[in-house]
Order: sequence, then structure tokens, then C-alpha cells
Amino acid sequence: MEESMMLGVEGIKKSILHGGISEKPKFITGTKVTFHFRTQLCNDERTVIDDSKKAGMPMEMVIGNMFKLDVWETLLMSMHIGEVAEFWCDVIHTGMYPIVAKSLRRIAAGKDPVDWHIHTCGMANMFAYHSLGYDDLDELQKEPQPLYFVMELLKVQQPSEYDRESWALNDEERLKAVPVLHGQGNKLFKQGRYEDATLKYKEAIMCIKNVQTKEKAWEAPWLRLEKMANTLTLNYCQCLLRMEEYYEVIEHTTDIINQHPGAMKAFYLRGKAHMEVWNEAEARDDFMRVLDLDPGMKKTIKKELAVLKMRMELKNEEDRLKYKGMFAKMAREEGSLELENPDQEISEQTSPEQETTQEKQSAEEAPLEKTGEEQTNSPQTSPEQITSAQEVTQEVVSQEETSTALSSSDHEIPEQSTTQNVTPEQTTTEATPKQLEAVQTFLEQSASEETSPEHITPEPTCPEQADQDLITSEQMTPAGMTLENTSQ
Repeated sequence: MEESMMLGVEGIKKSILHGGISEKPKFITGTKVTFHFRTQLCNDERTVIDDSKKAGMPMEMVIGNMFKLDVWETLLMSMHIGEVAEFWCDVIHTGMYPIVAKSLRRIAAGKDPVDWHIHTCGMANMFAYHSLGYDDLDELQKEPQPLYFVMELLKVQQPSEYDRESWALNDEERLKAVPVLHGQGNKLFKQGRYEDATLKYKEAIMCIKNVQTKEKAWEAPWLRLEKMANTLTLNYCQCLLRMEEYYEVIEHTTDIINQHPGAMKAFYLRGKAHMEVWNEAEARDDFMRVLDLDPGMKKTIKKELAVLKMRMELKNEEDRLKYKGMFAKMAREEGSLELENPDQEISEQTSPEQETTQEKQSAEEAPLEKTGEEQTNSPQTSPEQITSAQEVTQEVVSQEETSTALSSSDHEIPEQSTTQNVTPEQTTTEATPKQLEAVQTFLEQSASEETSPEHITPEPTCPEQADQDLITSEQMTPAGMTLENTSQ
């Protein structure tokens, strides 16, 4: 690799990495050059800033169109087709690179490379917003430094060998193309072809902005171009209104208003866009500003304000009905939840397990009502019945030596404890037929004389059930063999 200073050019060193083919191409004004490039910092790591191969698309440039980074024309015109060369460029040649790189990155991302909707040139935009939108470019803008450019020349086309697009025109050709594109856009707008019209307006704006970047901001030539660009941008916004792109209209017109507060048409179009998106206060303010700038618009603005009022009334009525329906739905849902809760409580109260638990708790604490068995043991029972029950019980106890335990799996004792906790072993015995007969007689007498209709104990259907009911109601214990009155 041979490094040499380029003859006649200060601050550039060239190193050929790969030789090209054939003779050096002829470069004249209008020659289209297609190439790949890689930009690197002059540090030990050779940090890569941009790489067109990684972006997936080569760069195209037209010789003589005053490209922002004019040193690239010098570098490319020294190369053969197919050649790969590395160029070291001093700071005097790289000061504009951050702005160029921003446009190239936007092209690679499919965005507008000249930021035409910002309505300022690259330098003015940088000072206005204090950032290029990329940290590395901002750093390079603050501290310019030498850069390495690795170029690969792919193709060279003469002016007659390709169809020239607006970006490939020189400044004089661009300015001549603007009124032509403007007229084509107006014609398409009248035909209702709004999307096609936007393309024509946008192309004309790009031509103006490319020329404007070479003028000094806010001087007479720059302001003339700015006025032309604003007119085209407002036409573009009228197309967007018809295409219902209201927020984009607000963005573009606001950019114009920020730079030119006296742009009456920008306020008018922004007011219409605000009206379409229900921004009542903003729309009203913009329409009133139009009246301040041009009292001759009084009739038009009066009509727009009437339309705004009608639209807001309709919107408020729609919102009222919508919220009314929403609140009614919420009320119905809350009502349905309230209806579901009582059902759950009833089902819980009537479930066998909870009913048994509640009966046990009521018996332990303070029962308000007593079952037929409890009433048999209550103080309301007559002395004769108690004496008879004691005699029967003593007779049953006297036969304890010959009795055996009943199986709890065949006869489960209802859990209706009163004053004592009795185990199944304590409350389950087997009785003789004679004893069962005496028990049945006792229960029949109790049911007929003292028990109320609401608390009648069902008549036993078998001897085993009679024995079970007797033992449960009397709360007998095998150890004591005594009858305890629940009222004691």
C-alpha cells in the first residue's frame, strides 16, 4: 500500500488498497458517480462512523452540483472504476461532514434527506435545535477532526446515459424546475389526485432547499427561497387536509408559524386541522389570529367559527350519550353483583356442613330454639316423664354387661351436643327388645302430651333408630349411668 500526497490538493493523503480497471473515466459537469464509502475516525481503533455497505445501498453523486462535502468530488475524480482507496482528509475538508452524514443516514432510513418540513437550512437548524439528532455527529460537530474515507468507485455515467432526477440537477436547473413542478401539483389538486399532488409539491420543495443550503441564512436570496418553499408547503398541507392527515398539517404549519409569525394562511390551515381533531380552543385562537392579520377574512372566519361551534355541540352530545350508556352499564353490572351475593349467602346457609356448624355454635352459645329432643329434657317436661325416663335409663344401664358397641359406620349420631361433648363410643349401645319397647312408649307419650307441632321428633321406624334417638337426647355416659337435665 503506497501512501502519497495528492498533487495540487492540500490536506489530503491517498492510499490505494485495490487497483481499478481500464483508463480513468471522464468526469465532467453532470457525470453521475456511484460508489461505496466508509468513514472512520483518526484514532487507534479507527472507529467507523458510517458505512454505506452496512446501510445496504451505495451513494450516488453528480459532479458539478456543488455537493455539500465538495472534497468527495476531488477524491472520486482521482479514481478508476473498481478501485478501492483510503483518503486521509484534514479538518479543513471535514467540517461539513456531520451535516452530510445526517442526510445520508436519513436516506438510508427511508426519510426525507433534507428535512424540508423544518424550513431551515442545515446550519440554521443545528443552531435552532442544538443537535443533529445523533450523538456521535454532535460530538464531531463540536470538535472537528481529521477523518479517513475509504472509497470504492462502482460506476460512472455521463449525462446522456441516465435520466436525470431533480436531485441530480444543478442549482440553475433546480430553480427552473420549481415552477413546473408547482403547476403540475396544482393541476393534480384540482383533479382530486391529492397524493400525486403532494409528490410534486414535495419535489419542488426539495429543489428549493438544496439551493437554499448554499445561501447565507436570513439574507435576501435565502429569504426569497424561503418564501417560495413556504408557499409550496402550504399547498402541500392543503392536500394533507383532504387526505385527513390532520396532525401532520399541524406539525408543518406550526414550523412555518414559528419562523414566520405573520403567515396568515398557515394559521388558517392549522385552525382547520385543529377543528378536525376537536381542539376547540386551539382552533378558535388560530381563526381569531387570521382575523387580526387579515380583516378581509371576516366572512370566511365567521363561517368557520359557526362550523366549529356546531361540531363541538355534536361532539359533546355524543360524549354525553356515550358516558351515560357507560354509567348505566356499570350500574347494571354492580346490581348483578349485589344480586349474586345474597344467593351465595343463602346457598352457604343451607349447605349441610355449615348448617351443622351453625347448630353446634348455637347450642354451645345461647340457643333461641330447641329441638324436640332438647324440649324433652327442658324444665317444661313434666316430673312424671322425667321419672319414667330415669327408670328406663336405669333398666338399660343394668343390662350393660350383656350389651355390645354398635358400629358407627351403619348408624351415625347427629352432632347435636348440649352441655357435654360425647364420643360415638359413649353414645352407642345395643339394647334388648324389651328395653326398646319401653323407650318407644316413652317417646310416644312425650310427643303426644308436651311437644309442640313445630318441634315434633319423628317417630322411629326401626328399633335401632329408637335406641339411637334415646341415647342422643338423654346424653348418657357409660361411666355415670345417670340422666342429666339440660336445664341444670
